[in-house]
Amino acid sequence: MSPDPVVARWWHAEGERLRCELCPRACLIGEGQAGSCCVRRNSGGQLHSLSYGQPTGFAVDPIEKKPLFHFLPGTRVLSFGTLGCTLRCRFCQNWPHSHPEAVEMRARHSTPEEIVALAKQEAVPSIAYTYNEPTVFSEYLIDTARAARSAGLRNVAVSNGYITPQARREVFAELDAANIDLKGFSEDFYRDLTGGSLQPVLDTLVWIRRETEIWLEVTTLLIPGLNDDDEMLAAECDWITAHLGTEVPVHFTAFHPDFKLRDRPPTPPETLARARDLARAKGLRYVYVGNVAGADGLHTYCPECAQKLITRGWHAAETLALQAGRCTQCGAKIAGVFA
Repeated sequence: MSPDPVVARWWHAEGERLRCELCPRACLIGEGQAGSCCVRRNSGGQLHSLSYGQPTGFAVDPIEKKPLFHFLPGTRVLSFGTLGCTLRCRFCQNWPHSHPEAVEMRARHSTPEEIVALAKQEAVPSIAYTYNEPTVFSEYLIDTARAARSAGLRNVAVSNGYITPQARREVFAELDAANIDLKGFSEDFYRDLTGGSLQPVLDTLVWIRRETEIWLEVTTLLIPGLNDDDEMLAAECDWITAHLGTEVPVHFTAFHPDFKLRDRPPTPPETLARARDLARAKGLRYVYVGNVAGADGLHTYCPECAQKLITRGWHAAETLALQAGRCTQCGAKIAGVFA
């Protein structure tokens, strides 16, 4: 961690303890202690962000890996994260980053300006805040994103959406695109499997869609026997249709046993196909599957004439029949950011 922690935003004192206002968990933190996220600590009566300037590594990825399928498809993005998370998912697929108490991981100090310089060096058009929950390093994200915008770069985040309204306004103001993980569609699932609550995530999704210009996509990791039954999937798709609209891309991705949920089998491809068929029957126009190879649900089709517009392999995309955001066969406008 940084030898000189940065004073965090979004907190207030309650006696000798500090109330964190970053996420709905609202941790009340005593002197020398950290919140549930492990990276926001009360030191000397101030809340410090221990992860500021401490990325755990960088990678240049296809934007499709986030997954973002309708935001600058076929481009690359500089990805990085830090440590910590606002949720405690038992099924975390990236737990060494999200649960720093469970593993020793070295981080190297990098300033926002150094990250932007690296992105320019790699000739990528955007930076992704990902791997762990990016809102947990919001102060670092904001400073990096502002430097990136000044340099003509765009900013995208892969987030669980578990953030308070006051913090959300400041953090998401710096983003151009976001993929929000909708873990499952019930309060019981969120309580038992993530240690959090569903409603704040739904509030974040509605706010992004209705109050911002951020390009939005949604991902649900399907866990056999826990959030993959038709009733829960139908309820999720009905909610997305009613509150976000039919043009928001939705991704159903495959679970693999990991962290504290190793007693469940991997998600069968048939489950992903069933979820995709159900979502399309509910009226969602762009539905995808992930963490599988060779599936038809990886490609983008025109919702009007069914022409294949973008073909994808393993996180690689090739545009076939899309020009200026329109299908070249029938002229239909395709939702997304393509330039």
